[in-house]
Amino acid sequence: MSTTVLNCGYVPLVDSAPLIVAQELRFAADEGIELNLLPQPSWAALRDLLALGHLNVAHMLSPMPTAMSLGLSGPPAQVDALMVLSANGTVIGVSSMMADAMRAKGWHGGFDNPEATAPPMLAALNRPLRVGVPFPFSMHRLLFEYWIRHSGGASDMQIITTPPPLMADAVSSGELDVFCVGEPWGSVAVNAGVGELILPGVAIWAQAPEKVLAARRVWIDDNAASVSGLMRAVSRAARWLDQPENRVLAIEILERSAHLSLPVSAVEHALTGRFATRAGGPPVHVPDFVRFYDRATNFPWRSQAAWIGEQISHLSGIDRSHAIEVAQSTMRPDSYRMHLGPLGVDMPGASAKVEGALAHSTAVASTKGQMILGPDAFFDGKIYDFTPLE
Repeated sequence: MSTTVLNCGYVPLVDSAPLIVAQELRFAADEGIELNLLPQPSWAALRDLLALGHLNVAHMLSPMPTAMSLGLSGPPAQVDALMVLSANGTVIGVSSMMADAMRAKGWHGGFDNPEATAPPMLAALNRPLRVGVPFPFSMHRLLFEYWIRHSGGASDMQIITTPPPLMADAVSSGELDVFCVGEPWGSVAVNAGVGELILPGVAIWAQAPEKVLAARRVWIDDNAASVSGLMRAVSRAARWLDQPENRVLAIEILERSAHLSLPVSAVEHALTGRFATRAGGPPVHVPDFVRFYDRATNFPWRSQAAWIGEQISHLSGIDRSHAIEVAQSTMRPDSYRMHLGPLGVDMPGASAKVEGALAHSTAVASTKGQMILGPDAFFDGKIYDFTPLE
């Protein structure tokens, strides 16, 4: 079998695991693919390389394909999400000084209560908050601003783009009051004694698509065989990662991987969902902190894309309907069904659903009749019905 080399960009985060496992366990090789995994120092660098064709595919923040396709970020490019790589995985933290100021305003700590956490955070300082996010169009920012907007918060926050590996340093130097980042970089700030974690992203939206496997539409159209093989390999890797019996080996593979230069035990925190939210504090367990496969995690729901488009319209001021239309066009359930359906991957009966309606795990119509979707509630109980837009 001949081998096709695919240049794949990623940012060194735990949720790049499906790509690393696909390469390290030879799932990609089984498909005749070698993944040339190319770490990037920032999401902006990764965006530009993909847009200019220097990367074939990329591990990408879920809102980035929409922002790029709308012409809101970097070189104009039509970029699509072939599948979701991970759900959840974000943490929100504050500087140690900010945590003390929040306690002075009545915050009692904890790591699971958005309603009780927002008021003391918003009242802690007599100036606008400086909030670090890894990219202007990231799920981190969308979740944070959704939380603040639906908690009655002010809109005069200062949003500061900070690459994940530099987040702890920016907190330490006093540049940031609040930070939103993927693991392990929140725990890095905690372990350095400069920050404290106040919320996981899953507490704001229980099923947030965090990262996607993305590529330029023209490349997707011209490389059907490579797309198919890559999606099959990544799907196998994601499924392997979510099997509990593989957890210890997954942690070992990622920690010794040359692809991730992460602190010792950082991978374990994320994959087990157990964190010390403050230096020296006891670990807190967050169920479903990050998920790679189970409960249709990988399916590119057009309704999730529509929610992303709506949030981007809030940030950018562009027309809501246009943003939603473009966002939905970037999610590719058609490719997902075409390339993974023949493998027996269970497919939902529709490509859009009501977002926020599930408080518990629920069986839904699917090709094999075995699909169970997990809770997808928003912290404020709102429901978003984008199904007519499908």
